Amino acid sequence: MIQFYDLAGARDDQRLSPYCWRTRLALEHKGLSYDAIAWRFTEKDLIAFTGQGACPVIVDNGKAVHDSWAIMEYLEATYPAHPFFDSPQAKAHALFIKHWTEQVLHVGLTKQVVLDVHDMLADRDKPHFRSTREQRLGMTLEAFSADRDAVLPAFRAALSPLRTTLQKIPFVSGERPSYADYIVFGGFQWARVSSERDVLEPSDPIYAWRESMLGLFGGLPAKTPARGAILAK
Repeated sequence: MIQFYDLAGARDDQRLSPYCWRTRLALEHKGLSYDAIAWRFTEKDLIAFTGQGACPVIVDNGKAVHDSWAIMEYLEATYPAHPFFDSPQAKAHALFIKHWTEQVLHVGLTKQVVLDVHDMLADRDKPHFRSTREQRLGMTLEAFSADRDAVLPAFRAALSPLRTTLQKIPFVSGERPSYADYIVFGGFQWARVSSERDVLEPSDPIYAWRESMLGLFGGLPAKTPARGAILAK
C-alpha cells in the first residue's frame, strides 16, 4: 500500500494543504490503495529520507516521491490505467493551470485565509508557520490580513477566466474532472478547510463547480469538515 504523508492541522481530520489535496485526488483517480498519514510542520524528521521538508510525499514499494506534480507524473507512468490526460496537449493545459493556480489563485487565497490557517494548527506548529510566513510576507500575519475584507471583491473579480470557462464546460478539464481540476480545487479546499470565510458567492459558477468536486470519489473531499462547521459545534 502507498504511504501518503498529508499535512494536517491540530486535528487529524483537518487536511489542509492544497498540494496534498492534488495528490489525494490523484490517488483516488487512479483507484490506488493508500494510507494517508497525518503530518505536521514540526515533524520534518518523518520525511527526512526525501532530502527536503515539505509534503506531499508518497512512498510506493520503497520509492519516495515528493512534490505534487512529480507525484502525478510518477503515478501516470507507474499506473497507466485511468490516465490523467488523453493527449500531450491536455498535460500542457494542466501545466498552465498549475502555474495560474499558484501565481494567481493561491496568492489571492493567502490574503484571505493565512491567519485562519495559523489558528487551526497544532500549538507546536504555530511558531514555525508564523516565522516562515511573516519572513516571506515581510509583515505580521495580522497586518497582512487586515484588509482582506476590502480586497475580497477584487479577488473574486480576478477569478473571471475560471468563472467564464466553467460557464461553458462543466469542469476545467472538459466534460469530466481530471488533474487540472484537482489542481484548482486544492486551493479552494484549502480555504474551505482552513477558514470559516467563504471566498465564493453561492451564485458563482465556481461555487457550483466546487460543490461538484466535493462529491467526487464517494464524497471524500466533503468528508473533511469545513472550518465553519467545526467552529459552529
